[in-house]
Amino acid sequence: MNKLIIGILAHVDAGKTTLSESILYTSGKIGKLGRVDNKDAYLDTYELERARGITIFSKQALFELGETNITLLDTPGHVDFSAEMERTLQVLDYAILVISGADGIQGHTKTLWHLLDMYQIPVFLFINKMDQPGTEKDKILHDLKNQLDDGCIDFGQVKTDEFYDQLAMCDELMMESYLETGRVETNQIMQAIKERKVFPCFFGSALRLDGIEEFLKGINTYTMLPSYPDEFGAKVFKITRDDQGNRLTHMKLTGGKLKVKDALSNGVWEEKVNQIRIYSGQKYDPVNEVEAGSVFAVTGLSQTKPGEGLGIEEISDTPVLEPVLSYQIILPQGCDPRMMIPKLRQIEEEEPELHIVWDEQLQEIQAQIMGEVQIEILQNMIQTRFGVEVSFDAGRIVYKETIGNVVEGVGHFEPLRHYAEVHLLLEPGEPGSGLEFGIDCSEDLLGKSWQRLILTHLEEKAHRGVLTGSAITDMKITLVAGRAHNKHTEGGDFREATYRAVRQGLKETNSILLEPYYSFQLELPEKMVGRAMTDIEKMYGLCEISQTNGDMVVLSGIAPVITMRNYQKEVIAYTKGLGKLFCSLKGYLPCHNTMEVIESIGYDSERDIGNPTGSVFCAHGAGFLVEWNEVKNYMHVEGYLKEKGEVSEKIVEPQFTQREETFISLEEIDKIMNSTFYSNQGKKSVWKRSKSARESYYEPTTYINRQKENKDEYLLVDGYNIIFAWPELKEHADENMDGARMKLLDILCNYQGIRKCKIIVVFDAYRLQGHPEEVINYHNIHLVYTREAQTADQYIEKFAHDNQRKYNITVATSDGLQQIIIRGAGCSLLSARDLKDEIERVNETLKNEFLDTQGKNRNYLLDTLSQENKQKMEELMKNDNTDL
Repeated sequence: MNKLIIGILAHVDAGKTTLSESILYTSGKIGKLGRVDNKDAYLDTYELERARGITIFSKQALFELGETNITLLDTPGHVDFSAEMERTLQVLDYAILVISGADGIQGHTKTLWHLLDMYQIPVFLFINKMDQPGTEKDKILHDLKNQLDDGCIDFGQVKTDEFYDQLAMCDELMMESYLETGRVETNQIMQAIKERKVFPCFFGSALRLDGIEEFLKGINTYTMLPSYPDEFGAKVFKITRDDQGNRLTHMKLTGGKLKVKDALSNGVWEEKVNQIRIYSGQKYDPVNEVEAGSVFAVTGLSQTKPGEGLGIEEISDTPVLEPVLSYQIILPQGCDPRMMIPKLRQIEEEEPELHIVWDEQLQEIQAQIMGEVQIEILQNMIQTRFGVEVSFDAGRIVYKETIGNVVEGVGHFEPLRHYAEVHLLLEPGEPGSGLEFGIDCSEDLLGKSWQRLILTHLEEKAHRGVLTGSAITDMKITLVAGRAHNKHTEGGDFREATYRAVRQGLKETNSILLEPYYSFQLELPEKMVGRAMTDIEKMYGLCEISQTNGDMVVLSGIAPVITMRNYQKEVIAYTKGLGKLFCSLKGYLPCHNTMEVIESIGYDSERDIGNPTGSVFCAHGAGFLVEWNEVKNYMHVEGYLKEKGEVSEKIVEPQFTQREETFISLEEIDKIMNSTFYSNQGKKSVWKRSKSARESYYEPTTYINRQKENKDEYLLVDGYNIIFAWPELKEHADENMDGARMKLLDILCNYQGIRKCKIIVVFDAYRLQGHPEEVINYHNIHLVYTREAQTADQYIEKFAHDNQRKYNITVATSDGLQQIIIRGAGCSLLSARDLKDEIERVNETLKNEFLDTQGKNRNYLLDTLSQENKQKMEELMKNDNTDL
């Protein structure tokens, strides 16, 4: 029978488990429709899942759809169990992404979409909860196209002209077919879905069974059956244990067949399969043989790991989602930690993201996890399985380290009768790229077998940074040189030399501390946006308004995990339960408080005995230690960078999205520019000397007698930067951001009327996501809303770069980094304070001129009288004086 494996994924509370129940019920697999709130869902088999109403462990169910036997894999929706979900993606043929029609595209939904794209899995979308008030099909479809992919098409309108027209826009072959015949063939649609050019969208309500039959019909019609080779291959994606404690290896057969008692091997171990089980819910059927395309569990294998490939399959890449919190496991009195660790390793096999670590120095067990919800799960598993009640401390953030410049790290290990030397090139990598290892070493210098051994040593250990002892990441380490001795070199020698080379390079380079960041969506009432923006700013985060739904506003942005860990409780408190916060892990970015973290951890790289930074050399029959900063003077092989004539101190700027609000003085900008932009010009003569900032920004007192070119004057204002820099506007913004923005615009309108320059006020992407760049004329100034994903900084920098020769441009901002860039573009600068002083000065000057005019041009009655009437008035006044 034909086989197809489909996974179902969703943001938490989107109705994923309810949809699974509806699919199984509609297909005839189950006779009663279970519900999460009734705690009788078919796939919620664990007591904790039923108690909490969430999916914690991925499970499978089998049902038939036409001539196809479908394995449905239900995955966790909660972000804390994302690693469990990601492992399941490795074995899917298709995926169902469930989106709540009431809540729209949420933060974790985008993470799931990114993972599905990374694993290249075709996707069917089911938009659930369409029976709830306020859901608009057209609006949701518009958001799907803008935020996920333009290939999201409503398949509820098949065989219509509009349907074919949208399909034709997704693929050239479908376009040709549509133009020739006026329709698109079903096999072309199937191929486009398989190639991720089209994403079918179905709308309905899983709870009411609305749209389920149409959805299943669409899956049956538009899915393509995969083909498998005859050669054996299998992908392991999960390890569990049954109620009797038997170790189960869950895998997908990707080629050939597998029988009971067959021997499996990965090249290191070889074990026999004792039993093959086909699970559906809690129950399973034992079988003697399985064919390619089957998902099953086997007993008898004790050394398999999630992500491992058997036969023709290769090992999977390291999961993208990883733990960011670390907790100490506090054991009860009298419980020996060393006896407990092997038991915890069993749980780690099933949940690899737990990362059970034994800290030898602190003599404590630590568990690295994705989120705080996992604590309760872990406690329950330890209590149920081993009868031990454990507790956890307050927890701490898992930091990482990377480097900011290229460096050559060297290591030498030469005690008596041992010899090995290793040269490694350490280069910064892209954020989120992890560690990459390579070889660029001549075999004339070092044998190929030794090179492979060094590469093995690089990969076998989690290398620690020198700032906090955290794991290193986002760099490429390349073997560039080395030396062995024909008689004295042993395998362990290169291990020592390799580890020392990594540490020496880290000590010499510019290390950067990284911390995990959340990508969040905060939904709250419009009147509380000011409070939320202020909170996020205090948390060293960045945000923007991405959606406005009536009285509710959605803020999207990023913030450090450590500052946002408990913010959900605050949101519920100050919004009185109306606010919702959704967080998903974005990745690692430079730490916002590096020095504070380094001091609190107190790591001393020189005293880390397990990770030495120096090297061992031999002289006069005895080994001696050389410190890391002197090692290169003792090396036997010429330095790689020295041979290439390269400079290892070339700084590579880390990609950091946080903006610094502190104003940099003109003198400080000069120092930065002279030490970077002008640093390669050699010794400067007087005529070569770069101008100081004051010389550039202010007119000199002596003038050269030549015609000055008249250029239009432009003042570019970074709107939000100014609002938060002026105390009176910031205070206003805390209560009403719209009011603060309008007040700033009115002030600048008055200023433009006096100065007569052209003013452009730029605000970050404030409107709906997908909104294009928009320029609005506001009275006598121009107002710019940047396009989606474009910051005000980027707009201003581009305008300055493109127009600095045509116009006299002044930029008003207190963003330190932007000031440097604008200075480099040859434009003038005004800090927020300077702009405020300038406006106040101009207003005061205008006021004084007005008062002076009033004093000189007063209207007197006598001035309006004719000469004859003036004489009569004078005579009357004389008569009055005579009478007196």
